[in-house]
Amino acid sequence: MLINLSVKNLALIDAEEVEFGEGLNILSGETGAGKSILIGSVNLALGERADKEMIRTGADYALIELLFEEDSPQVKKRMEELDLPWEGGTVMISRKIQPSRSVFRINGETVTSKQVKLLAELLLDIHGQHEHQSLLHKKKHQEILDEFAGEKLKKLLPSLRESWQRLSGIRKELEEAGMDEAERMRELSLAEFEVQEIEEAHIIPGEDEELEKNYRRMTHGRRIMESISAACRLTGGESAEGAADLIGHALREMTSVSDLDEELSGIASQLDEIDHLLHDFNRDLADYQERMDFDEADLAKAEERLNHLNHLKMKYGKTLEEVLAYREKRDKERQRLADFDTYQEELKGQLQKAKEEMDDLCEKASKVRSQAAKTLEKQLRQALYDLNFAHVDFRVKVLSGDTWQSARGWDDVEFLISTNQGEEPRPLSTVASGGELSRIMLGLKTVLADKDGVETLIFDEIDAGISGRTAWKVSEKLGMLSRQRQVICITHLPQIAAMADTHFYIEKTVKKGVTKTSISPLQEKERIREIARMLGGEEISEAALKNAEELIQMAKNSI
Repeated sequence: MLINLSVKNLALIDAEEVEFGEGLNILSGETGAGKSILIGSVNLALGERADKEMIRTGADYALIELLFEEDSPQVKKRMEELDLPWEGGTVMISRKIQPSRSVFRINGETVTSKQVKLLAELLLDIHGQHEHQSLLHKKKHQEILDEFAGEKLKKLLPSLRESWQRLSGIRKELEEAGMDEAERMRELSLAEFEVQEIEEAHIIPGEDEELEKNYRRMTHGRRIMESISAACRLTGGESAEGAADLIGHALREMTSVSDLDEELSGIASQLDEIDHLLHDFNRDLADYQERMDFDEADLAKAEERLNHLNHLKMKYGKTLEEVLAYREKRDKERQRLADFDTYQEELKGQLQKAKEEMDDLCEKASKVRSQAAKTLEKQLRQALYDLNFAHVDFRVKVLSGDTWQSARGWDDVEFLISTNQGEEPRPLSTVASGGELSRIMLGLKTVLADKDGVETLIFDEIDAGISGRTAWKVSEKLGMLSRQRQVICITHLPQIAAMADTHFYIEKTVKKGVTKTSISPLQEKERIREIARMLGGEEISEAALKNAEELIQMAKNSI
């Protein structure tokens, strides 16, 4: 449940905080007061595109914070999947909008907008002013039906996607295999040449690195030998000035007196270790000198081999391992091209098997959709009766076949409706008006409420295009829905406002030449006065106030 919304420096809002309650939360106010800015701020916090113009004039940034009270296992699991801290059943989502960038946080941790959206889909569902227009698109119909079908269908979708990718891959491979004989022979000849060229090189993984090391040593051989000779002269025992001879002399001197003082014995031992280390050093240096014994032929041979390996790397891969992997790949292609008829037959067999598997999954998914469609028809028809559709026939048409096959199956879903007795149901796009679409969407939201588990529903002017008795029916439906979910609703209709458990008033004021939008909760008398204003007329009469009181009482009695 959304328990707190805090907005700072956004558009006309300076700094506002809203404490939402359980049940039905109503937001009302004069046209242009900024009601939609408040709901828009929720969308912004959840990742909707923002630009610097949204920051209030004179401010450096805008800040939006949403605090949810949430303890469902699904939300906790999603938090764990996103590696986010779970803080005792509360979730804080914030977004700081700056001129150059935005920063999203969940429970204090910096996150991406994608992570926010993944979490938000479990926390709330926002129905925007024009979202009902999406019902005019058939693609939306399948999304709604699939959501209604629930876990049965959700379990099939991963297998369907994998099967479709496999089937599509084999089809693509079979299409690419459709070459004439001359093209096949050219491809075969090239593959044979490339495989042979790599095989004849007798590549050993890592040999290029060893070769480069040796080649570098050989090309700098003279300089290395000069330095080694100097080191031998300075450290060896052949010269009276060499370190080995001098240390040996020093060791003899120390040994001759070490038995006169225990402390000298320890120092002499250290010098003895140095003497041994220096002898080891000289032996290693001598071994290196022997290995440096090479001629120009060795250098030329190493250079030639390196050039050959680098040539192969330029053609077939950045490393020798990649060159060998390329040889494996091309060898398989060579074998395929050499026995092309067998390869094509194998592909056709794989295609048939993949298609049978896909068709089987499509049939299972279609069966689930068809069963769900019947239930959805029945439940939505009842919901539409409740929303003052006196004569309504709603149907979900599910057509199946290869024509519509995709990663979601082979079904084509379309909603049909008739709102007049005696008329055959026709596509929504050709029949429903804006007000009817709005009510149909509300009906769908109520039907789907038990399926998605989302605790908070937000409706931005769900009452578009309705009035009178229909408005009262919509009010009753929102009231019933709010008994199961937290509902936040912007409205212009007094019938809907009368149903509120908590009522907020949004107004726009100008002080010292600065325009601000503010929001405040209404107490009982203030609420009656606001509903009276919504009933019409610049002057709020005693009759309007009495009418408002009656509406509120009727709302209480209807639930």
